[in-house]
Amino acid sequence: MAQDHIVAAPSDRPGRPVAQPAAAATSVFVNGAFPRRRGLIILVGSLVGFLLTVVWSAEFVDQTIGDNVANTLLGHDAKQTPIAGIAAGIAFAFVSGLAGSFTACNIAAFGAVAPMLGGVGSRWGRLVHTLKPLGWLAVGMTVVSALYGALVGFVGTAMPQFSTAQNVPGSLSPRGIQSMVVYGVIGLVMIYMGLAALGLVPDPFARLSRRFPNAPMVFMGALIGAFLIGRPFPLFRQMFRDAAESGNPLYGAAAFVLQSLGNILIMAVLFVVLSYAAGSRLQRWLTAKPSRIAALTAVSLIVAGVFTFLYWDVRMLARREIIPWYPTAPWS
Repeated sequence: MAQDHIVAAPSDRPGRPVAQPAAAATSVFVNGAFPRRRGLIILVGSLVGFLLTVVWSAEFVDQTIGDNVANTLLGHDAKQTPIAGIAAGIAFAFVSGLAGSFTACNIAAFGAVAPMLGGVGSRWGRLVHTLKPLGWLAVGMTVVSALYGALVGFVGTAMPQFSTAQNVPGSLSPRGIQSMVVYGVIGLVMIYMGLAALGLVPDPFARLSRRFPNAPMVFMGALIGAFLIGRPFPLFRQMFRDAAESGNPLYGAAAFVLQSLGNILIMAVLFVVLSYAAGSRLQRWLTAKPSRIAALTAVSLIVAGVFTFLYWDVRMLARREIIPWYPTAPWS
């Protein structure tokens, strides 16, 4: 354990470094116990994120999984049946959120899992330890979703996401540009947070977390809520257009909040089950060396950030034939 908490410093005796205490935790994502092989962690996280962009199939996730889930839960063809009224729109919003749980943008949500795995004690204690950050995650997500939904209900028909223009090789549609900007920023932010977890860049939440310890989880929830601002998922765009045409900001806010809640529900359940069922052995292994939690946090954020940036910006340019090539698996 000592080797993860000691920093070598010069001394007055050659070959005898002086032990200094490790940095203190500054936020939930930066616990101050920085791993030794940080370069390796960055390399592995970046490589995994890149490989995910190579093998990821949007068609399989959006159509085979998303469409089938929505059709089954709604009892009709979700794409072909018009949304008839506010009640139907609310149901469609939640169901389409569930159906889109495993779309490409949602992989970024896994960056929040590591800090939830450090709880100790009974299974009930670990469950509570997981539910609290999930609650703060939902706060940030709900605020952003509600604000954007209200905006869509107010001026949505003039927004790039409302456009039905087809993508043309060699150019980007307005909604494509919006997606690239939004997800590019989200990806870079998550990469920065991963580097901060390793102590390589300053923790952006260091000062804020002194007064508001849950601010980083609220911010992560806001990032997840911001997925809707660039989301190209067909079922979401169907809901977006319905909310925009309604001209009702309250309906837009409610629909977008339910879309986000449905979108994250399955992953939240997975997080809870993982924490609850992992058992005390995994918890003890993680807490025995806090640097292990730091490494897991950094890897999760770097994988999510690299995937999000490369998939939505670099690979998108290749799919639109603006750059010559990007490696993809035959099925993707």
